[in-house]
Amino acid sequence: MKKTAIAIIVLMALFMLLAVPGNSSAGSGQTVLVLNLHEQIDPGSSHFISSQLASISSASTRAVIIDMNTPGGLLQNMLEIVNAINVTEQHGIPVYTYIPADSAGASAGSYIAMATDGIYMGSGSAIGPSTPIVVGGSALEQNHTQAYFEAYMISLANAHGRNATAAGLMVSQDVAYPEGLAVSTGLVNGYSPNLTVLLTSLNLGGYQVVTANPSYYDNFLSFLSNSVVDGLLILIGSIAILADIYHGTAILTVLGIVMIGLGLVGAEIIGASIMGIIMILLGSMFIFLEAKTGHGVALISGVVVSIFGTFMLASPYLASNPGYSPSPFGVMDYISAVTIAAIAVVFGLFIRRIAVSLKSRKITGSESLIGKKVTVKKNLNPTGWVSLEGIQWKARSGDGSEIPAGEKAEIIDRDGLVLIVKKVQ
Repeated sequence: MKKTAIAIIVLMALFMLLAVPGNSSAGSGQTVLVLNLHEQIDPGSSHFISSQLASISSASTRAVIIDMNTPGGLLQNMLEIVNAINVTEQHGIPVYTYIPADSAGASAGSYIAMATDGIYMGSGSAIGPSTPIVVGGSALEQNHTQAYFEAYMISLANAHGRNATAAGLMVSQDVAYPEGLAVSTGLVNGYSPNLTVLLTSLNLGGYQVVTANPSYYDNFLSFLSNSVVDGLLILIGSIAILADIYHGTAILTVLGIVMIGLGLVGAEIIGASIMGIIMILLGSMFIFLEAKTGHGVALISGVVVSIFGTFMLASPYLASNPGYSPSPFGVMDYISAVTIAAIAVVFGLFIRRIAVSLKSRKITGSESLIGKKVTVKKNLNPTGWVSLEGIQWKARSGDGSEIPAGEKAEIIDRDGLVLIVKKVQ
């Protein structure tokens, strides 16, 4: 009887141990997916996050942590990432945001963070500001866009039990919150010194951590998603083709066509302004016109028009993107534009010099001899012999004056096989 009781107790203990869920992934096979979002919000980062979230399931993944350090970017791609997060959470997989020490979840990144189940920040980190920018838009368009995204930010904060008033100020007043203030105001869920501590506090310390970074394709999309890069690719490609006209090699033409194609693909990826594309193509037409005129003015005009078009690419006028957060242009972009314009002026003057030289120079026929220098081998009085590029020619002094042997003379005409020359002063 005593042995039976002991056996029953042992069996009950084993049953209780088996019934208690463990924190380790060893039994469940689940992992924690960490996505390193350390770049701008653009089509490349959107594809990275969306494709990673679409590839997981609740059976394979216990949770997702977005390790964030971003200045912001395109609002359209931010909305795509938020939608992917919502779908993931609906499938029972929690998504968290961690902004490490001395990092930022700024602008478009703050909306992504606000859409996750939890936001945690490290020392010296910040979240916000979040005011959208309508490039080239009117004050009314700016106000409409800002009002919409303020309401959007507040709704995200309310949906996750956060301080909606503080969240709204990030949009309406362009406020940024350091980690201490963000935690104390209830804008974020808490502070964590590092990712390891965060995993432990979320009861995820026993799970295997799988880290993912953007692929080469994602980075290539990000490269083409910069409106300044797209405009410059088209501009430089056009100049390369023009240069090939003056320096006949197929290499520059092929390179120019590839660059123009990549620029147009990039403009399509970001949903660039049609007016911006038209301006850049108009500038390219001026640049190609330079081959006909050869005075440098068409080239310089084309470059200036293309630069204006490049800055117009980011305008949402007739474009599919709602705007940026923050502005896509900085001081370096404007400095680059002025530098390119200055280089275009120098290049235009250089091309003008080449064109004038080509027009004035005769390549074949008797005219090709005009202007060349010869050495007098036998006194011209008024006829004699001269040496031209090692070949002896009969020559005659054009004005009848004597030119002694050893002197230099210049060919001014030709009479049959007799060169007409003058003494070089």
